[in-house]
Amino acid sequence: MDILIQQIINGLVLGSMYALVALGYTMVYGIINLINFAHGEVLMVGALVSWTVVSALQGYGLPGWALMLVALGCAVAVCMALNYAIERVAYRPLRRAPRLAPLITAMGMSLLLQTLAMIIWKPNPKPFPQLLPAEPIEVMGAVISVTQVLILVSTLVILVSLLYLVNYTRLGRAMRATAENPRVAALMGVKPDAVISATFVIGAALAAVAGLMWAANYGTVQHSMGFMPGLKAFTAAVLGGIGNLAGAMVGGVLLGLIEAIGAGYLGELTGGVLGSHYADIFAFLALILVLTLRPSGLLGERVADRA
Repeated sequence: MDILIQQIINGLVLGSMYALVALGYTMVYGIINLINFAHGEVLMVGALVSWTVVSALQGYGLPGWALMLVALGCAVAVCMALNYAIERVAYRPLRRAPRLAPLITAMGMSLLLQTLAMIIWKPNPKPFPQLLPAEPIEVMGAVISVTQVLILVSTLVILVSLLYLVNYTRLGRAMRATAENPRVAALMGVKPDAVISATFVIGAALAAVAGLMWAANYGTVQHSMGFMPGLKAFTAAVLGGIGNLAGAMVGGVLLGLIEAIGAGYLGELTGGVLGSHYADIFAFLALILVLTLRPSGLLGERVADRA
């Protein structure tokens, strides 16, 4: 039972990070029907910028929480500027092009960002320092670190804030109007280009937070680290229902639980036959099963039909 509880905790932490990135996919797809495959690389840039800031300031005697806040602020700013530039340069000119063109462009942008990161930060993995107390907290026979508690609490606050933003603010109403019909929204005073850029910027901020969380939780960063989290976050968005914010949250958490329990708990039960090396198999098998039985995802798609 202790093993199961430990894997549930690990799954919730992993799923929280997936959910943050999945929300970026969901917001963009819900408004312009674009799958931004470069989103995982934005997470990678956030993690590497955080590592750079922490490494530069570590010798000045700042407490760990202050270093983390400064690194987070710098990572969010860089990622927001990066995603804004990506939207303006790579996606906006192709907004009325056939769907295959922006999809191929997104894949190319992903490879470009990986290559640029490899040139700037070099290809070798880099250890991310332990910024928060390392003493574990015991929970029902399992342990959870201070960093993991911070990840869970921060994710919950961010998700609630995002739901409030989308459902109860002027920007949120503009996002929903643009998703419904950008031409009619423009006639009502909404600026669709500005709304779409804001959506990319918000998604980048979420990816930057997830990047710092990933680096702090696993203790290492490198130029290729964003591909698999980005792919699994997209899987989580599809699993919950693409275009559905609540679905992205549920899909991310569920995917993290499936991966952690499948690889950890079942690995123990089978004597290591189904161990951590098979974590990806469990995640994608769950996706295939759900999409076979419910193609629109667990909570259903929310993508407006444009006139």
